[in-house]
Amino acid sequence: MSGPGVRRTTWAALRARRRALGRLAAWSAVEALPALLGGVLVARAVDRGFLAGQFATGLAWLGGLALAVLVGAAATGQVYRSLGAVVEPFRDELATRVVHGALREATRAGGRADSAAVARLTHQVEVVRDTFGGLLLVVRGFLFAAGAALLGLLALAPLLAGAVAAPLAVGLAVFGASLPAMVTHQRAQVTAGERLGRSAASALAGHRDVVACGARERVVSAVDGRVAAQADAERTLARMAALRSLSIGVGSWLPVAVLLLAAPWLVRQGLSAGAVLGALVYVTTGLQPALHAVVQGVGGGGLRYAVTLGRILRTSPPDDPPPAAATAADPGGPPPAGTRAAPRTAAPAGGWAVELRGLTFRYGPQARPVLADLTLTVAAGEHLAVVGPSGAGKSTLAALVAGLVTPDSGSAHLAGVPVAGTPPDALARLRVLVPQEAYVRSGSLGDNLRYLRPDADDATVLAAVHALGAGALVNRLGGLDAALDPAALSAGERQLVAAARAYLAPASLVILDEATCHLDPTLEATVERAFARRGGTLVVIAHRISSATRARRVLVLDGDRPLAGTHDELLARSPTYRELVGYWEDAPPPARVPLSRA
Repeated sequence: MSGPGVRRTTWAALRARRRALGRLAAWSAVEALPALLGGVLVARAVDRGFLAGQFATGLAWLGGLALAVLVGAAATGQVYRSLGAVVEPFRDELATRVVHGALREATRAGGRADSAAVARLTHQVEVVRDTFGGLLLVVRGFLFAAGAALLGLLALAPLLAGAVAAPLAVGLAVFGASLPAMVTHQRAQVTAGERLGRSAASALAGHRDVVACGARERVVSAVDGRVAAQADAERTLARMAALRSLSIGVGSWLPVAVLLLAAPWLVRQGLSAGAVLGALVYVTTGLQPALHAVVQGVGGGGLRYAVTLGRILRTSPPDDPPPAAATAADPGGPPPAGTRAAPRTAAPAGGWAVELRGLTFRYGPQARPVLADLTLTVAAGEHLAVVGPSGAGKSTLAALVAGLVTPDSGSAHLAGVPVAGTPPDALARLRVLVPQEAYVRSGSLGDNLRYLRPDADDATVLAAVHALGAGALVNRLGGLDAALDPAALSAGERQLVAAARAYLAPASLVILDEATCHLDPTLEATVERAFARRGGTLVVIAHRISSATRARRVLVLDGDRPLAGTHDELLARSPTYRELVGYWEDAPPPARVPLSRA
């Protein structure tokens, strides 16, 4: 019913709690006492009591059944206590695994905060906990109740046991044969729901780019397609309920029909009326409820358990997977086959500041590549802007160039140094990355600005500040010695501090990953021109198309067709670039973002 990871995790959880399972089994046996004795006691009450004219004797036999029911009811409370001793620790293990996985992903080099981690913790883990407990409850209930009923039938008459066991086995076989299809459709339903959530979240997160690029109708259509896909998956899953009903009908109602139709013949064969009635009691009060519970429990909760636990195991591995090795490009051979942004050319006199060869990256083993077989070279001293629709891989490219993530294949070199295998401190001397969400730490403003260049004197720091247009901010905060409260700074002010810190860094390569998106266009232009005059190489992940017009060369990321060239060349060669330029230039100017909080 489930993948090997789900089976291993489930068996490991059960083996780790063998004592609790032993107590659960013991109390389940006591709870099944009415199912074991019910038919026999009813048969005795009828045959030796009421039909024999011994009314008191019949009541005594039924009194014994009532006592068995009371004992079973008392055992039920212990069953739930024992069940909690198995289920709750398993739930805690899964919650710990999800939290560790989310923190590990968010804090590792190049990691991303997992926006689905809270949902998995509060919803998926609870789904697994509830369905795991439900599965244990219905499976052990079926085993003990059905086993007790069959034993009771054997005690009454072996012929009755055979008449009931045959259709029961057929019903279970029908259910077992339909389980693989049920698992597939349940997995499709869960996947469709997650895709819808990701699609809606991406549309909301990128609404500015969606509006700016005029892609509202396309995005709405994409989200609507996800809604329709989830609805189809829900309807298909609902239709699978018919198979569960068939297995219940064959396994639990067919034995009743068989006993009722065969009752006259059974009596003629010497079976007493009490025995026939007792057999019906076993089927209707023991087998029927147990089979119905296990089919509905496994067919509903069991499928959700297998699929949801599988999702948790895939997205929250217990240990960090080994990083994929980067394949070094052969300088003398032809470039890898596939889509490229730039052909292999001879290195310029200053060498390549950035050299990517056959770079492929995806966020999961089964995911579609974000970048596929990308080849790109950036000369030392060049100014490159990267543009493209939301989700095209712009920030992923920045992380790959900076060495924060490892490609699935291909190689990246900075100033001739392979990124793969280079220690972080050595990479820090080659490049500096400024992300969209700027980090400012507590301490003085000067300490923040000198973080990457501790030996910079005040004159050097102030020169960088004024070059970036941040002089007014420094004056307002009280100078370089002023204490900073990061929470008191606006998003634009934090970006200015981060930009000045990167400007002072000794690295020759600067990567601005939408690092000025909270600044107004004028101040954004000031910052980018300052970095262009700073010397070294500049790569700008563009938030506005004006960044592309200021660059010497532009890289357009558009699905499987990345293309590089000058602004004028791309206007002639790239429909995507023309569309971006047209929409962005025709859109009303964005509102100015103040540098101080309102």
